[in-house]
Amino acid sequence: MTAETAAPATPETRAHAVVDAHNATVGATAIPIGVLTPLTPPGDPVAGQIIVQGAALGARYVSENPGLFSGRQVRLVLENDQQTAMNEHMSRSAAGGMAKLALLDGVSAVIGQWHLRTAPVVAELAERLGVPTFIENGHNTVTYGRRQLFRTYFSIADRAPLMAAFGAAQGWKRIAVVAADTVFGQMLADTVIEAFQDAIEGLEVFRADFAQDGVTDLDGPLAEANAFTPDALINAGVVRTNYMVVDAARNCGLLPKVPMMACFPFPMRSADYWKFAGDAGAGVVWPATRFSPSWPGLTPMGRWFVDTHLEEFGSYPADNALNAFTDVTVLAQAAALAGSGERAALHSALESGSFRTWRGQVRFAWSAENGHHRNPEVVLMHYQNVGDDADSAVVVWPPEQSTGEFRHPSAVSLP
Repeated sequence: MTAETAAPATPETRAHAVVDAHNATVGATAIPIGVLTPLTPPGDPVAGQIIVQGAALGARYVSENPGLFSGRQVRLVLENDQQTAMNEHMSRSAAGGMAKLALLDGVSAVIGQWHLRTAPVVAELAERLGVPTFIENGHNTVTYGRRQLFRTYFSIADRAPLMAAFGAAQGWKRIAVVAADTVFGQMLADTVIEAFQDAIEGLEVFRADFAQDGVTDLDGPLAEANAFTPDALINAGVVRTNYMVVDAARNCGLLPKVPMMACFPFPMRSADYWKFAGDAGAGVVWPATRFSPSWPGLTPMGRWFVDTHLEEFGSYPADNALNAFTDVTVLAQAAALAGSGERAALHSALESGSFRTWRGQVRFAWSAENGHHRNPEVVLMHYQNVGDDADSAVVVWPPEQSTGEFRHPSAVSLP
């Protein structure tokens, strides 16, 4: 195939290239870690690619720092959890991928889950098959009662009170919530609305749910939202429809007239965010792990990751890259502690050890109330100006962590 006829690169081909390049550098005794993540539609292949990039840099960090990991190395086993999703439900496709990783590939652990529609079945299989599994998405209950499940990310329930407290401080009395009919969209809308109602007496809510699959525009629901005259728009769209919400809100004049609160950290992918949102994205606020490339809380491991990610991929790492890097390096530390990559030994080490991460130490001692859910410090991030990136974004909530003021989009100077 010539350069002129070569197929264009896709998130899937880029992810495989990154994994193949790393795996070529490790020996046969490297610990096999499965990366079960979306690399094609109907999932979010861009998120999957970002997860793979974080995982690959985590594996490289392990190789480059043998003294921290007892000389162990990591081999990544990549599996697209959307492989058969065009022909059957996303969760069945993910289940097949999990079974292959556990039973055929014999991985020691699994990371990489992104979608709430696939995480529960993967979690159930992890329990049945005894595979330590990190699920770094916002599902409120996926870790409950599941001994094989680990998480270092924040749930929807962790972020909702923060979002509501910020809204109360801004004096919002009327909010418009536009949500996809997916597990994530509905859990977001239900949890966030409940938190806002608890925080704001007399709150008035407009809610519009839409079908994620097959929708081509959201002009109708957003026109209704605009007629409601809300103080803020809560965007509970998911992959693809998150930007359809922005487009429709721009079309009817709702954005940038009022602030938009994104319910997951897609604005952190700043190049994509401004490409697709444009001026309508001014004034956005979103929940995120406390992070910026210049944050003084970065550990030496974190500094290495941020600098290497920028050098390798031309951007600062998003939340899902940070999570994947964390998962791989934690698992490598657990294997060093256990003296083995065998699943039961790895699990025992995960529950008993203390592990270095890009933001400090983390432990996973089991508790009936929280399982192995260890959420990071969660803040609300904000772009004050059109074109800002992860390093220029400011923390606007909670007040004690604030690094800059909130600018209403009506006060933002547009290019």
